[in-house]
Amino acid sequence: MSLSLLLLAFVIALAFVMGTIIKYKMHPFMSLLVGALIMGLIVGLPLPDIGAAIARGFGNTMGGIGIIIVLGVILGQLLHESGAMENIALTMLRITGEKNAVFATNITGLIVSIPVFFDAAFVILINLIKQLSLKGKLPYISLVCALGVGLITTHCMVIPTPGPLAVADTLGTNIGWMILYGIIVSLIGAYVGGVLYAKRLGAMPENSAVYTETAEERAVDAAASSGPRPSGGLGIFLIFLPICIILLGTVVPAVTTLSPAMTNFFKFIGDKNIALLIGVLVAFAFLRRYIHRPFGEVITTCGKQAGSIFIITGAGGSLAAVINATGIGTVLVDSMSGWTSANAAAAIIVIGWFISQVLRACTGSATVALITTAGILAPIVAGMGTVSPVLVALGICAGGIGVSLPNDSGFWVVNRFSGFSVKQTIMCWTVAGTVTGVTVVVCLLILNFLSGVLPGLMPG
Repeated sequence: MSLSLLLLAFVIALAFVMGTIIKYKMHPFMSLLVGALIMGLIVGLPLPDIGAAIARGFGNTMGGIGIIIVLGVILGQLLHESGAMENIALTMLRITGEKNAVFATNITGLIVSIPVFFDAAFVILINLIKQLSLKGKLPYISLVCALGVGLITTHCMVIPTPGPLAVADTLGTNIGWMILYGIIVSLIGAYVGGVLYAKRLGAMPENSAVYTETAEERAVDAAASSGPRPSGGLGIFLIFLPICIILLGTVVPAVTTLSPAMTNFFKFIGDKNIALLIGVLVAFAFLRRYIHRPFGEVITTCGKQAGSIFIITGAGGSLAAVINATGIGTVLVDSMSGWTSANAAAAIIVIGWFISQVLRACTGSATVALITTAGILAPIVAGMGTVSPVLVALGICAGGIGVSLPNDSGFWVVNRFSGFSVKQTIMCWTVAGTVTGVTVVVCLLILNFLSGVLPGLMPG
């Protein structure tokens, strides 16, 4: 089948998904499944194959990330209910000082969003941001920008959040190396978009106002701060514990000579499901005295939260599976066979970012954008031995950071809880995220240039 027909079918299916979500407010789960059906029908896939691909895509996606999604939600809930997350922010402020509050807020967002979903983390930490602005006489918009950029950057770039985890699973990327380089480029991107840009934004006269607290808010803050809380240092340790275990499981066998038994041990604990399970158990052991309800009830709450994530993530996998079944990836690989190695690798990174960015803008969902783009590019990455799966995966993830528009629930979370106008929200959230995403892509292109000498980035 010709590339033009395949691309036309893809555009039509994608337009259906975007239009029904944006204009008609159809749930992404239904839009993605029907979009997959439309794609299969247009290209003439056998009817039984369409249904099988939809089911296979959903099942494979859940098989790869289902357990870790639940465990990630549980870890975030434990940190939330114990009060550890707020103390993480206070710890960072003590380390950096109030004059570096924008930087501390940005780093806090980067750390907290690793195990905690963006919406919940922003709602929890926004009251602290208001206090920082009030007490430090700092521009409120700068702090909100720093927090939002920090949260969305690691949410899109660093495993174990569902989007990058699904991308890694689809592309067959090494989890440990993706975490390591994801953290590096996230730090750089978030500093440019969430610190440098945020400070410049707050320096504008129209944006220099500090937050003014109401009497009711003062009463709420006083009530929330009552009772013992775990230290911020403990919270940081619990967030990074599973990340470090995964990195150990990847790096130690690669750089040292071990017995088969020890190699298997490190590979076992480095498995993403095992590492996060260890993290959850350790977190519960340390935080149980700060949590005022049974652990079983916490898990039940997390199960309800994970349900909506499951259906959207799985449906995105279904669409990706149908797209793969059409053979569009193979046709694209053939059309790119004449490219030079350097150009091909850089181009795939940029293409992955661009497609993901467009999907992010149109559907309003970073997770859907990442999963769908990974499904499109997976055959290309597998068929071209000159492309680093780690860098392509991170390029796709970078596309989920910016161009958050009013069709994105995150846009309204920032708008509603910060009390900003739509214009202010665009300035401190949409523009800042886009600056961050572009910065990350530039970093990835530099890493691609150095892929021959850096560990874990060799193509193939």
